[in-house]
Amino acid sequence: MALKCGIVGLPNVGKSTLFNCLSNAKAQSANFPFCTIEPNVGVITVPDERLNALAELINPERILPTTIDIVDIAGLVKGASKGEGLGNKFLGNIRETDAIIHVLRCFEDGNIVHVDGSVNPVRDKETIDYELILKDLEAVEKKLEKTIRAAKTGDKEAIKEREVLNVYKAHLESGKAARSTPVEDEDRKYVADLFLLTAKPVLYVCNVDEGSIANGNKFVDQVREAVKDENAEIIIVAAGLEADIAELESAEERKEFLEDAGLKEPGVNQLIKAAYRLLNLETYLTAGVKEVRAWTIRKGMTAPQAAGVIHSDFERGFIKAEVIKYDDYLKYKSEAAVKEAGKMSMEGKEYIVKDGDIMHFKFNV
Repeated sequence: MALKCGIVGLPNVGKSTLFNCLSNAKAQSANFPFCTIEPNVGVITVPDERLNALAELINPERILPTTIDIVDIAGLVKGASKGEGLGNKFLGNIRETDAIIHVLRCFEDGNIVHVDGSVNPVRDKETIDYELILKDLEAVEKKLEKTIRAAKTGDKEAIKEREVLNVYKAHLESGKAARSTPVEDEDRKYVADLFLLTAKPVLYVCNVDEGSIANGNKFVDQVREAVKDENAEIIIVAAGLEADIAELESAEERKEFLEDAGLKEPGVNQLIKAAYRLLNLETYLTAGVKEVRAWTIRKGMTAPQAAGVIHSDFERGFIKAEVIKYDDYLKYKSEAAVKEAGKMSMEGKEYIVKDGDIMHFKFNV
């Protein structure tokens, strides 16, 4: 399941620094706009302590965590929706992502130039929101023109589509994101083919100085107030600090560094987990001597659908799934002991997979 998050924000807010910490790829990071001209794509692993715990019990040949693609997209400026700066390329790259990680500069540093001359994360957020909304409005209006012509013939589906598109148009014209448009979930199908930029789920990352990592600062408070009605998650990260942590060679050094900074884990780990939740994802596990592996599924998937993530044949020929709860595996230490304790269940096609389920599929093609 290839999933992709796009890191967006104005120039010089710390996007590329954060990207470098998140992935194995290295984006150029410099003190001027448009340093990142082509989107940099990296693969990030989703931290999951359960994999290591299982590996200690099983001693597999390999451990494979699940991953998300992360895209560092070129900085945006006012007028991007009209093609200013790298606007069209930027907006096109966002359209290809599943969710948006919006980085906001919440620190002051006279050595790092702000594109608008001063630090104001709420203004920065509104700048990007405005450009995305304008681009979405353009897409909705274009489709509405065609739909109006079709509705004039009396086509009931076209009439319904026209009604829904008009709701979206009015909502966007009021300066609000498409994701909050007051329409029934089933009616969102009428704009699905537009891949609206502001319909994507968003995670706000407040990039702060080291001294603000624990409790935030006035800029973070301003962001919280600005997004309080968006039902959006906010993460506080000090990208400069994360970059220092990423450069450390050993796990022991990183642990000591984190303790000195008053952190339990790197901020990027929190960010990755938040992005995972943002995409409405869960993980199930497979465990054997060959490998211990995490698999990404969307919440609510049935056992056959989850099996299909491994291979389409598994879904097509699904018979049943052997399921062990993670806590039971840890308690009894082995699959054989779990079976003996009667803690392995046999589940059919209607079973909804739970986060952390350890599964083995029976199928026949």
